[in-house]
Amino acid sequence: MTGKTRTTAVTLSAAAFAVAVATAGPAAAHAEVEAEGARALDQNVALTFSAESESASAGISKLEVVLPEGITPQDVTYKKGPEGWKFAPTSRGYTVSGPKLAMGEDAEYVVTVRQLPDAKELVFKTLQSYSDGTIDRWIQLEEEAEDDGHGHGHPAPRLKLKAAAPGAELVSPGPTEEPTTPAPSTGTAPDKRADESSAEPVAKGTTDDGMPAAVPLGIGAVVLLVLGGAGAWWLKNRRSRSV
Repeated sequence: MTGKTRTTAVTLSAAAFAVAVATAGPAAAHAEVEAEGARALDQNVALTFSAESESASAGISKLEVVLPEGITPQDVTYKKGPEGWKFAPTSRGYTVSGPKLAMGEDAEYVVTVRQLPDAKELVFKTLQSYSDGTIDRWIQLEEEAEDDGHGHGHPAPRLKLKAAAPGAELVSPGPTEEPTTPAPSTGTAPDKRADESSAEPVAKGTTDDGMPAAVPLGIGAVVLLVLGGAGAWWLKNRRSRSV
């Protein structure tokens, strides 16, 4: 190879390298969830979440997760995470947050799920907040993800599950049901009419048999008048005979 040919080859190689460097984008960041060997309906499963830092000026300070169908915030227990970070349930999932991490440091934490649902795949949409207020939204589904050709989409963390183990059942408690039939009685049922009558208070101004109190008083007054008149008549006749 002549000197001119070598020079041309070197120039072309350098140009190709420059083009490769110029067109290569930064490594794609991701938010992921892992649980080795997880199966549908498994109980007390530890899920490890990781979120890569994309900011060149701020640290990650919070992760908000939207739980998939079949898992409620009450089913999730915080196991471990960055120092000083705390777990808090929300209406649709939970948050893990605390002091901002060092710039460029990824966030990783572990939670335990009481029981995984009977599904083939679980999607955990995640909002990743930084100390400067910016947010990475790891919420795209596979069919929605828009990729620029360099892996720069924002897919939500996914966990593929194996088929449930033989005999595995859903143990999550169902809603409390009200009893539909009364409890059986151990004795003779009381007469309802008797209960109702005994429960009614005696009206004011009546006797025990329901008669108004004024009636006996009126009868007594009439008797007194009759007796008084008879006595006066007898006394008058007696005086007449004595005269």
